Amino acid sequence: MRVRANADTPTDARTARRFGAEGIGLCRTEHMFFDADRIVAVREMIMADDTDGRRKALAKLLPMQRRDFVEIFGIMRELPVTIRLLDPPLHEFLPKTEAEMAEVAAATGKDVAAIRHRAAALHEMNPMLGHRGCRLAITYPEIYEMQARAVFEAAVQVTNDAGIAVKPEIMIPLIATKKELDILKALVDRVGGEVAAATGTTVPYLVGTMIELPRAALRAGEIAETAEFFSFGTNDLTQTTLGLSRDDAGSFLGAYQKAGILEQDPFVTIDRDGVGELIQIAAERGRKKRASLKLGICGEHGGDPASIRFCEEVGLDYVSCSPYRVPIARLAAAQTALSRERVETTA
Repeated sequence: MRVRANADTPTDARTARRFGAEGIGLCRTEHMFFDADRIVAVREMIMADDTDGRRKALAKLLPMQRRDFVEIFGIMRELPVTIRLLDPPLHEFLPKTEAEMAEVAAATGKDVAAIRHRAAALHEMNPMLGHRGCRLAITYPEIYEMQARAVFEAAVQVTNDAGIAVKPEIMIPLIATKKELDILKALVDRVGGEVAAATGTTVPYLVGTMIELPRAALRAGEIAETAEFFSFGTNDLTQTTLGLSRDDAGSFLGAYQKAGILEQDPFVTIDRDGVGELIQIAAERGRKKRASLKLGICGEHGGDPASIRFCEEVGLDYVSCSPYRVPIARLAAAQTALSRERVETTA
């Protein structure tokens, strides 16, 4: 089983390679949006009243995101890089302070009261189950169009300039239905075709999804008709399966472990009986439909030895974890493979 790294910046990518990562299993594009020179353009996009306004703001972000991918592809060279398109709810990017609101007002030509009203309108009671992930792209497809274009243009540039066989894997987050993935894969394929026609260079790529909702795990067979890979987002899959908030459960998880209700913290080690069974079901149903389906996990569990053993048992192709946990994950994966080999030899 391979070990990849969760890496969002060139620094992360270099660290991952230094520790022996065999690719990037999760590149979170939203982390690239928080830089001081970008956040205003992101907020302009959010505050726009129509598609034209959003496209104008996104045009400012395109060259910035393309530069990020050029550098990451150059560092990772021929190793696979899985890029997750925008996932978090828009409220995470909203201006919070009066100074930030004034800055956005100046950039958009609106008054501060209008910015404040728009920010209030975007407020959600439960944003992690709200307007985020693929749901953003269904309603605002121009966001994923920009990101896909940045990926393809960067891949073409690195391919032509450095002669590197770049291997982008574009991941659509938070799908619950095959139809969502169908719509957004068609969008990615269209943009890829446009870039290939404009540049004369065709870059091979995969389009897959993050399995982080129980419904997606159960409907994995039909989803695999469209998806070329699954990456299990075990952080959110644990939250949505157990109905636990990772941010809030710490106040009582210790008592649950002490009472014997839970053996381990499910956000540290995969809950085999619940979350684990969903992963196994999704893996079996997905591969039954598409034998070549690539399977991995990219949640925090990717660096936990007990969870890595489980992933080996259910036949995943790779785990992905933070760069500094890659050595631990590599050791655990090797030990698990060796133990399994001994058992098979003895049998």
